[in-house]
Amino acid sequence: MKAKLYQQNGTVKGDIDLPDAVFAAEVNEHVLHQVITSYQTNQRQGTAKTKSRDEVSGSGKKPWRQKGTGRARAGSNTSPIWVRGGKAFGPVPRDYYTVIPRKLKKLALAGALSSRAKEEKILVLDALECTEPKTKMISTLLGALKLSEKKNLLIVDGDGAKNVYLSGRNIKNLNIKPVSEINALDIVSSENIIFGGQTLIGKVEEVVVS
Repeated sequence: MKAKLYQQNGTVKGDIDLPDAVFAAEVNEHVLHQVITSYQTNQRQGTAKTKSRDEVSGSGKKPWRQKGTGRARAGSNTSPIWVRGGKAFGPVPRDYYTVIPRKLKKLALAGALSSRAKEEKILVLDALECTEPKTKMISTLLGALKLSEKKNLLIVDGDGAKNVYLSGRNIKNLNIKPVSEINALDIVSSENIIFGGQTLIGKVEEVVVS
């Protein structure tokens, strides 16, 4: 599997070989769906809460006598069928977190990257240099790569590349992540993936194969 190798000014420098173990792997759609669903589930806050009948303002006293008033029977003004009554079987705070096995994470990441590589949505830069936080630098890069109008872009850079993150964090539809933190959800959610250096390809291979 090959991908285009670009310079930072947008010119094509040549082709770069992508490791087959990562970028030409078989796409297991079931595993990919399972892992992505788990990532999305783990992002849920689980803070939804409604008041039950013992938490709303009211009384447990019987509002009126059982018979002889002509009205329906009632035992409390906190009943769920009353206005301002408690909510029956409402949501309560809970933890949605699920553990994703490491093997499934790696298998899903390789499948997602392979899918994008087959679609020729993987771009590799020979180097991504940013000496100071400047949004214009990242905007110019995306324009040179003809990706300014694309939605959901992902730049994968080395760990500790603070200036690159600060330069692109306020650009719409752009996500910037270090290579050690990317996952299948990031790849599937991105239309194009830009690797900010040739060495990052080897680091991705280490993450998936190790």
